Amino acid sequence: MIEIVKQILTQELPIRQCLMHPGHNTAMPDITSILKAEISRVARKEVRAEIETLKKASTSYRSAIADLRRQVVTLEKELRRVSKGAARQAAEETPSDANGSDTKRRFSATRLAAHRAKLGLSAASYGVLVGVSGQTIYHWEQGKARPRAAQLESLATVRNLGARDITERLAAQ
Repeated sequence: MIEIVKQILTQELPIRQCLMHPGHNTAMPDITSILKAEISRVARKEVRAEIETLKKASTSYRSAIADLRRQVVTLEKELRRVSKGAARQAAEETPSDANGSDTKRRFSATRLAAHRAKLGLSAASYGVLVGVSGQTIYHWEQGKARPRAAQLESLATVRNLGARDITERLAAQ
């Protein structure tokens, strides 16, 4: 406040001249306009300082939010990967527990095609024996699909059947 008064006094040279020379017609400065200008200047300075701190805080918050989003994405990916692994592991354990045996059935598309050709059966007939469609047999032979665990068991039973058993089963269908 003292600085403001000093500035006013230093800028009021015409007031002193008016007091010294009463006949001199010099306009007196308006103190209210000088005070308003000074107050607005100080207010702008304060607001600018506050805005700078807010901008810095906003920038740091934005970067923190971006980091958190990236972390969420990586955690979701990891969760999906772990849940898929757990589901696969549970699916692999379930058939062996249900059958009570620990033997794993292996599947080969070429061996399936060779066995069907050896028996001289169509894909539809072989599918009837296994319990699937002929198109599924074609897909298995081409490697476009793989049989499930239950279907692997039925393939194993068909593989163990003799020619007479196969003709009897097809005739019964």
